[in-house]
Amino acid sequence: MILSGMPEEVTIVGEVLPFDEKIELENWKDKHVSIKDYLDYHRKSIEELEEFWGSVAKELEWFKPWEKVLEEGDHPYVYKWFKGGKINLSYLALDRHVKSWRKNKLAYIWEGEPVNEKGEPKEVKKLTYHELWQMVNRVSHILKNFGLKKGDKIAIYLPMIPELPIFMLAASRLGIIFTVIFSGFTAENLSSRMNDLGAKLLITVDGFYRRGKVINLKEIADKALTLSPQIEKVVVVKRLNLKVNMVEGRDYWLNDLLDKVPYSANAEPELLESEYPLYVLFTSGTTGKPKGIIHDNGGYATLLHATMKWVFDIKDEDIYFCTADIGWVTGHSYIVYGPLIEGATILMYEGTPDYPAPDRWWSMIERYGVTIFYTTPTAVRMLMRFGDEYVKKHDLSSLRLIHSVGEPINPSAWRWLFDVIGEKRCPVGSTWWMTETGGILISHLPGKALIPLKPGTNGLPIFGVDADVVDDNGNSVPLGKKGYLVIKKPWPGMPSAPTGMLGDPERYRKVYFERFPGKGYFLCSDYAVKDKDEYIWVAGRADEVLKVSGHRIGTYELESVLVSHKAVTEAAVAGKPDPIKGEVPIAYVVLKQGFEANSKLIEELKRWVREKHGPVSVPESIFFVNKLPKTRSGKIMRRLIKAFTSGASLGDVSTLEDEAAVEEVKGAYEELMKSMKASK
Repeated sequence: MILSGMPEEVTIVGEVLPFDEKIELENWKDKHVSIKDYLDYHRKSIEELEEFWGSVAKELEWFKPWEKVLEEGDHPYVYKWFKGGKINLSYLALDRHVKSWRKNKLAYIWEGEPVNEKGEPKEVKKLTYHELWQMVNRVSHILKNFGLKKGDKIAIYLPMIPELPIFMLAASRLGIIFTVIFSGFTAENLSSRMNDLGAKLLITVDGFYRRGKVINLKEIADKALTLSPQIEKVVVVKRLNLKVNMVEGRDYWLNDLLDKVPYSANAEPELLESEYPLYVLFTSGTTGKPKGIIHDNGGYATLLHATMKWVFDIKDEDIYFCTADIGWVTGHSYIVYGPLIEGATILMYEGTPDYPAPDRWWSMIERYGVTIFYTTPTAVRMLMRFGDEYVKKHDLSSLRLIHSVGEPINPSAWRWLFDVIGEKRCPVGSTWWMTETGGILISHLPGKALIPLKPGTNGLPIFGVDADVVDDNGNSVPLGKKGYLVIKKPWPGMPSAPTGMLGDPERYRKVYFERFPGKGYFLCSDYAVKDKDEYIWVAGRADEVLKVSGHRIGTYELESVLVSHKAVTEAAVAGKPDPIKGEVPIAYVVLKQGFEANSKLIEELKRWVREKHGPVSVPESIFFVNKLPKTRSGKIMRRLIKAFTSGASLGDVSTLEDEAAVEEVKGAYEELMKSMKASK
């Protein structure tokens, strides 16, 4: 792809970006720094990269100090951070606090979804650091009693209930490598991830609430287990007292197992090598099956410690509310490990932002005196639609800091957070990072050095992170020009040893480092612009991964699901900009002979995607075509499909096998648009 200069106006979700607007907050003036001073300090942190990150890591408690800050691993671009050091994240998150005054401080406030007739929550659980430590130790004993030890692997398929972080902390305490599978995924998604990891044990739940409905998760898990015979044991959390199928000798209720473990049980934390794998999290790819990204212990802990301090300005008196699901990396890093390492009090919620009413989050902020709020642009845009009245019903004066995550935030959503939710007194930031980075890499840093705010920007790279915007040849583009976002040097928290990507170091190299040969740049697969102040504005995906309501969905995965239907021979999926969700999937389908293209089949294919991949993946529209645009080598030109779906220029089509295919797909889309307008 050849990049061109940016037009005079750059937009995100259809809105012009205010490159030159600057906002400073009088009540944060003690943290203000000039952009020049920030950039000067940042350059020094990059020039002295190992010394800088070594000084940050020293703020953590290590069982054994490292011998070398950074060392090349056994495969290209797979690095070992803090080589020789030994550490344990469960210890950092629990034991050191239990030894201090924080022993009786609240670690988690959990609120279930159901409410009474007054709109008050029916279920609230509170766990102090000591109670959480006790529970993690007891669960660790359960895992040990199943014969699990360091190096073994387990899968966790749980909704947003306290047992989810408890099992994560127990596994990391023992050096058991785990993967968390989002509770909204189907049996097929669950099974494939368990199989890829080689998990021996599954943790799940009887059921949970979602928008007032009961979701029987054990039933879905049972379907997955028929495809995953290597799972030897299943631990089931009793959340709703549902009657579920329990296979004797395989399935165990957690409460029955806990009855056999005393409160005094103490599982000593394993002294884990810094580069030893902590967890594997699967993320959608541009081609092929989801990628299993490996995160380590020492480097990951160091990045989380830094960002909790710098980005969130975390203090002991804070009540911290991240609205993500722990099934995604944001929950791993900023609901579990990051805030617990800092000894924070964390609010955790089971349900959705608008159930039973659009003020659910605002009532929770008021109820618990939340001070730090971390949410997604998709949720903000959705809640904005209900107006300000639901917000004004509640006292949000406790808030002092707001950030967003998951996708670029458009200026109007930023201003609503700043003006209405934060009442113009709170810094509002748009953090940039991804599953692969482990933690936040680009953001405003209210806790360390606050530069002026700009509505919708991601800000500057954090200290010790060398981010840039480059052209097709890997050269920095002029300020104000569009390019590829890259990270030029290693950072702690990046995919780790032994292979970066589960079992496939070659794919890891190709996906992230091959785009600019010889430079060693990590390709983030996002377009971005640097403005004249060097602020970075991420402008959307440059690869074939959709961002639907903050969820990463691989176009290849959706296409594979569609092609698995008996009527479909080929499929191509593209994203269409959406003012609420950011993007929605649009599918173009070629049918097998003998099947008729009609509305009934469209609905059948949508149900198929919902059942096989999950509700968030269901295409907004499905178009039937006779052929898809392909290159002469047979590759579907998804760039062209995405271009006319989003209304962009088609660009160069000289390599097409048959240009008529483009016109056919384009015509199918335009015909639907006409019929939709006619029906209004």
